[in-house]
Amino acid sequence: ANFFNQSIFRESFLNSLVVSLASVFFASLIAVPLAYLTVRFEFRGALLIQTLGVLPLIMPPFVGAVALQLIFGRNGSVNLLLDEHFGFKIPIMDGLVGVTFVESIHYFPFILLNLVAAMRNIDGAMEESALNLGAKGFRLFRRIIFPLAMPGFLAGAALVFVKVFDDLGTPLVMGVTNMLAPQAYLRITSVGIDDPLGYVTSVLMIAFSILALWMAARVMKGRDYATLQKGGGALQRRRLGGWESVLAHGWIVLVLFVVLAPHLGILLMSFAKVWSFSVLPDAYTLDHYANVFENSQQMIGNTLLYCVLAAGLDVLIGTAIAWLILRTTLPARRWLDYAASIALAIPGLVLAIGYLRLFKGVDLPFTDTPVVTTWVLIMLAYAVRRLPYALRACMAALQQVHISLEEAAQSLGATRWRTVRRVMVPLMAGGMLAGFVTSFITAAVELSATLLLTSSETQAPMSYGIYLYMQSAAGRGPGAALGVLAVVVVGLGTWVSHRFAERTRTPESASS
Repeated sequence: ANFFNQSIFRESFLNSLVVSLASVFFASLIAVPLAYLTVRFEFRGALLIQTLGVLPLIMPPFVGAVALQLIFGRNGSVNLLLDEHFGFKIPIMDGLVGVTFVESIHYFPFILLNLVAAMRNIDGAMEESALNLGAKGFRLFRRIIFPLAMPGFLAGAALVFVKVFDDLGTPLVMGVTNMLAPQAYLRITSVGIDDPLGYVTSVLMIAFSILALWMAARVMKGRDYATLQKGGGALQRRRLGGWESVLAHGWIVLVLFVVLAPHLGILLMSFAKVWSFSVLPDAYTLDHYANVFENSQQMIGNTLLYCVLAAGLDVLIGTAIAWLILRTTLPARRWLDYAASIALAIPGLVLAIGYLRLFKGVDLPFTDTPVVTTWVLIMLAYAVRRLPYALRACMAALQQVHISLEEAAQSLGATRWRTVRRVMVPLMAGGMLAGFVTSFITAAVELSATLLLTSSETQAPMSYGIYLYMQSAAGRGPGAALGVLAVVVVGLGTWVSHRFAERTRTPESASS
């Protein structure tokens, strides 16, 4: 009652809800046409567009917010050009509108990836039947293609809602505090860990995250999105012609410009000696990178340590849970899946608050060191938040290992442990690595839990360092340089994962 009696909390609740829903809407406006164009039509660069469309995910959203302010802010490059040539500016980066803009650009790949996968699984025979009955153009998309791809769309939309509702760094960097995540953070850091309103805010964040995932599943419940046969192949792809080609390429160029703007902005900032009230930096320097390599080596090392340990723990637990679910008859084994997956609905900020409360007054065994002052909680928070990613990858890998292979090994005298070590794990290696890399790269850009759980700068990972640098104008250059390094680390991890997945897939395809 006290929560809703205070105007700041009512306003924050409504703002978070509106921004999350608006971000889903605008992310859909970007992702749905892009997915349809790249799956349905043939044109050069379709694969490149899908690849570049995922780029926003490898940059921390709060870093993207700073970069987008340089490009689209009131005194950013775009508005300076508009003011110079046309005499007006577009205040797209102000307040809640700016937060929505940043979140939409950063998280639309969740909808894009899920929708592309769903559209590729649609039986082309369904489209042929609709065409024979006279459906074409937008009507064909609205009545046949999009409804059949609805599971993928809803899965992506629910993820976008949860991620935006949870995000702490973007509103803080943009100076927006009248949202739930910033309010929870400010209450805990200013009033203290015992503040009841901080816990009420946390419970509301969990409730609405779970509600979003439940509603997405509820909408699909009782409806059949499967096809009876797969004889028609995939959706027919046709070439764009005339005005269709002009409109499609115009939309794609606009989207790619917006998608690449954060990366361009952060790269220019990392080299900029002076960049103020100008379209491009007035001077360039390498001092920011020298500063980072001199003063931030420990942050980089901490990031690698925490993320490697968290990702390794996720793969071990994910493999164990996958084996219990798929290879045993435990009566409650499905609840293990639900319990592990619920971490998706727990905001990092809420998890950090829970850890601080749970371990308050608890010391490490045989020492007088409080648990809340150690880096172990940071690593555990990373592991818990990323466990669903590793679990999904491990389950998918184990599902492709036929149980007869394990039975054959055991019939030849191999113990269960040796069967796991010599048969199951090697065959699951590709999926396990994919889970490890996914957990690693997403943990490397985690900020919400990091802000509360980092008790000293000696424990700080890169995301914490970037945030601290970005708090002052003088520190934005080094912060941008550290952000570029974070993007490089995440990008290299993604590339290694794809390369390994291709190598593990090649022998299978060759043998088949």
